[in-house]
Amino acid sequence: MKQKKLDMWNGVTILFLVLFALFLIYPLFGILQQAVISKEGVFTLQEFTKFFSQAYYSKTILNSFKVSIAITAVTLLLGIPFSYFYSFYHLKGSKFLFVVGILCCMSAPFIGAYSWILLLGRSGVITVFLKNVLGIQLGSIYGFGGILFVQAMKLFPLVFIYMNGAFKNIDNTLMEASANMGCVGIKRFFQVVMNLSMPTILAAALLVFMRAFADFGTPLLIGEGYRTFPVEIYNQYLGENGTDHNFAAAISVIAIVVTALVFFIQKWATSRYKFSINALHPIEKKKPTGIKGALMYLYTYGLVLVSFMPQVYIIYLSFRNCDQAVFKPGYSLANYQLAMKKLLVRSIKNTMFLGVGSLLVIILFAILIAYLVVRRSSVLNNTIDTLAMIPYIMPGSVIGIAMVIAFGKPPLALTGTALIMLTSFVVRRMPYTIRSATATLMQIPMSIEEASISLGASKLKTFAQITVPMMSNGIISGAILSWVSIVTELSSSIILYNNKNITLTMSAYVAISRGNYGLACAFSAILTVLTAISLLVYLWVSKSEDIKL
Repeated sequence: MKQKKLDMWNGVTILFLVLFALFLIYPLFGILQQAVISKEGVFTLQEFTKFFSQAYYSKTILNSFKVSIAITAVTLLLGIPFSYFYSFYHLKGSKFLFVVGILCCMSAPFIGAYSWILLLGRSGVITVFLKNVLGIQLGSIYGFGGILFVQAMKLFPLVFIYMNGAFKNIDNTLMEASANMGCVGIKRFFQVVMNLSMPTILAAALLVFMRAFADFGTPLLIGEGYRTFPVEIYNQYLGENGTDHNFAAAISVIAIVVTALVFFIQKWATSRYKFSINALHPIEKKKPTGIKGALMYLYTYGLVLVSFMPQVYIIYLSFRNCDQAVFKPGYSLANYQLAMKKLLVRSIKNTMFLGVGSLLVIILFAILIAYLVVRRSSVLNNTIDTLAMIPYIMPGSVIGIAMVIAFGKPPLALTGTALIMLTSFVVRRMPYTIRSATATLMQIPMSIEEASISLGASKLKTFAQITVPMMSNGIISGAILSWVSIVTELSSSIILYNNKNITLTMSAYVAISRGNYGLACAFSAILTVLTAISLLVYLWVSKSEDIKL
């Protein structure tokens, strides 16, 4: 009987190896094959030579690195103080700060860029107001500066989420000991708090860098002459001025190598800060007073309100009368009525069906993989864990192209179906839930499961009725991040979608690309509300004021 149960988990290991081989390794091999095999069927490196020999193309790597590093630095500068004030002080309205802050980073990738164009573009409402009323001429929202500003406003809450967990793990006795040694204020912040939080800071920096590096929507809408890596991949694969799939595959291979290199550098840096801390005495929050308190409130609320302004403005514009790209005086539901005629119902159905379907698969896979990695650690199971993390460091456009190459022809012709969309969502967004579920299971003592078994429960029953329920907080926390990233997915969907399986995010993007701004605002507003509801449901179900990563 024992051997039978052992075989069951061995079977699960083999099943995951087969699934990853079919839906991840095989598609990635297809990209590599298309990059080095010419249309005549001859092995060649000419596509790579073309990329690196022409500055027009190779500069996109440098551009992506420049803007991604700048975004990472700015988000750390914004997010760490924000989280410090939130974690170490009793701020009034902290729940509001948390919810609105998270909503800022959980919107569709291009909505913020589109909103800022309407606010700060050449004819933006703020730009025109400042110029006509105050005589102030704002700088351009387009190019490097615009991408940096928009992405920093969107991504700093990710640093906030990560750092909250780190600050909560700092034991108050360490803070008191440093104070007794004369290390207080700014000095203590940099010498004690920052050093204790360094592994988390590096993890947050990696996440922000990868999100910024892989971002497609923001550079496409406001990059103008500032061309980045993901946009170049898209242009070569689906561009209006001619396509070159072999060249697009070569750029995708370069993207995989570059992002993997950054990932390993981050892992190496993190390994230099190996230590464990446990907050037996949690930080005692202080009440902000005086000028310092006023500045804290000004900073936290000011940053959140500026970041959330685009979403609010989008919802406002969704009720304005609009003729294509021109908003007119007056308010109505015309944009929503037009959306009803333009695939709104289908977009919502597809978003919910694909979102819920892929999320259920992700949760099941995450639970099983976490158990294999933590409770049945082996070379094969650790390989599964590593394979599951590969999509975490890859641009979505690469995943999309890989899926098309692999499943665009028999025997697995899935292109254009809902199944290929669901598969891409599962592959691309599973790492969030796996990491969260794994971290939670590591904190559950093995003795609890052993006690259940010693009382007569089978291993399978113990797993289902004891282990999984105890993992629920981590599973739910990871699942909300997977869910929101699924419903706002753009970079892979733009390559895989068609009118039958179009989602809300894609409907909003298509409306923007066709110059129908009112319709785009309606789709975007609905997407923002759906995201907000998802977050509020998570907070209600988990009874938590945080998202754990």
